[in-house]
Amino acid sequence: MTDVKSVPLTGVDADVAAGVAQFLSPVVLDLQALAVDGKQAHWHVRGTNFQAVHELLDLVVQHAQDYADLAAERVVALGLPVDARIQTVAAKTTTPALEQGFQQSDQTIAQVIAQIDAALVTVRTAVEELNELDQVSQDVAIEIARGLDKDRWFLFAHLAA
Repeated sequence: MTDVKSVPLTGVDADVAAGVAQFLSPVVLDLQALAVDGKQAHWHVRGTNFQAVHELLDLVVQHAQDYADLAAERVVALGLPVDARIQTVAAKTTTPALEQGFQQSDQTIAQVIAQIDAALVTVRTAVEELNELDQVSQDVAIEIARGLDKDRWFLFAHLAA
């Protein structure tokens, strides 16, 4: 019988796990910021296309939460913690600040797209850096990039002439 204490925390080398955490933890922070600010934008959007944008922002928020969870769970599965407390997110996110109060939909969309773009920089860095380090973790980052690109496209379609 195997002694439970002899079972390793993870099957991945500790240096690999630390590297994955180095690149996926910032992804979690940016996505958590996007989720919080996306909800703020959802509540305060105004304009003739209010309902469509309001509902689309809810999807963006849900996706950001799901992607943050995916990245965080990958780090935790490798045996390391993730610090995504609101204070940490506020201090370390690379996403630009969202203006407070009511905004016309085109302004709201442009601000949320800017946040997605900032998150995508972080995600694409993870994609590049994880290529040699851990392809399973890279796949997580690729999935997140694909989803954010789609959310960005759906938002941008409201601005395109």
